[in-house]
Amino acid sequence: MSIRLPAPDGSLRTYEPRAEPLSLTPGAPFTSRTVFSAAHVVADPYADTTPDSPAAVDWDATLAFRRHLWSHGLGVAEAMDTAQRGMGLDWAGAAELIRRSAAEAKTVGGRIACGVGTDQLASGALAEVRAAYEEQLALVEESGAQAILMASRALAAAARGPEDYLEVYGHLLRQAAEPVILHWLGPMFDPALEGYWGSSDLDAATDTFLEVIAAHPDKVDGIKVSLLDARREVDLRRRLPQGVRCYTGDDFHYPELIAGDDQGFSHALLGIFDPLGPLAAEAVRVLDTGTPDSTDGFRALLDPTVELSRHLFRAPTRFYKTGVVFLAWLAGHQSHFTMVGGLQSARSLPHFARAYELADGLGLFPDPKLAEERMRTLLHLYGVTP
Repeated sequence: MSIRLPAPDGSLRTYEPRAEPLSLTPGAPFTSRTVFSAAHVVADPYADTTPDSPAAVDWDATLAFRRHLWSHGLGVAEAMDTAQRGMGLDWAGAAELIRRSAAEAKTVGGRIACGVGTDQLASGALAEVRAAYEEQLALVEESGAQAILMASRALAAAARGPEDYLEVYGHLLRQAAEPVILHWLGPMFDPALEGYWGSSDLDAATDTFLEVIAAHPDKVDGIKVSLLDARREVDLRRRLPQGVRCYTGDDFHYPELIAGDDQGFSHALLGIFDPLGPLAAEAVRVLDTGTPDSTDGFRALLDPTVELSRHLFRAPTRFYKTGVVFLAWLAGHQSHFTMVGGLQSARSLPHFARAYELADGLGLFPDPKLAEERMRTLLHLYGVTP
């Protein structure tokens, strides 16, 4: 049975949903790549909240989604940008999310790394920024999770130049109990991070970033780069000290970056691997075989997903979380399409319609009929009649 979907020009087009999903089964962790999915949070739809009030989280549904990712062999990157960190989820909510998810990871044997930032601080001097980082680092380490040192809006505002980044990150790395992941998030994801590492010149910023790593290579497990610039990521990973991993955060070019070349490859820490989790896992397992055609098989599975990812992450990129949660609802991972901070309103109906069409075409929905029924419900709520 066909469904009529709205186009950006206001017209309606006919789409024929697929009848069967891809057959994607759970499996063990990977051997050729380390892969994290940055996971979203599920809001409590019955909470009496406003966009400015603290987030109300459905903890059962949120943790169930993490078990879904772990069951497919993926690691979970917790309390990151995808979890609406700084866009509806405050530090108190993030701290509770970290505690609960880390405990759940221990129960099921799942890999987890958690974001360490400064979002309990709106602004402040460098000493206050450093103290905010220290508070969050301590909580993550106490939970037993690996730490991801996230880019800080407060540090971007307080820093006078590269030397301040070197001082703050150097201090944090010296006191970290275990190697951490450093995260460079570009301004397309958060405009407040413009000029991070002390310069809007990305070459100069890269030099500072590498200087931080070179001074403490034993305390850096890897770096996550989210600049949506494949060439720059490849250049950067070739300059990393031996043993320091590059985790791609490039939601536009991830198949080629993970596949790599004769000089190396990227691991992955990606928001798009929230909706793509089972399919991404299947693709990485093809790489794990190490056969002569394993890279071709990996690309054959993952390349077709790029159109969906580019659609979800289109400008303004920071609202990609809305599409991620929308697809989780259609896929049956949650019973509603509500987001903390009311962020479900951040994308248009034509955007949702195209996301549904692309995801359905890939076979991402375990129950295509349920996804179609929920898409029809959304269309009806927006006033689109059959």
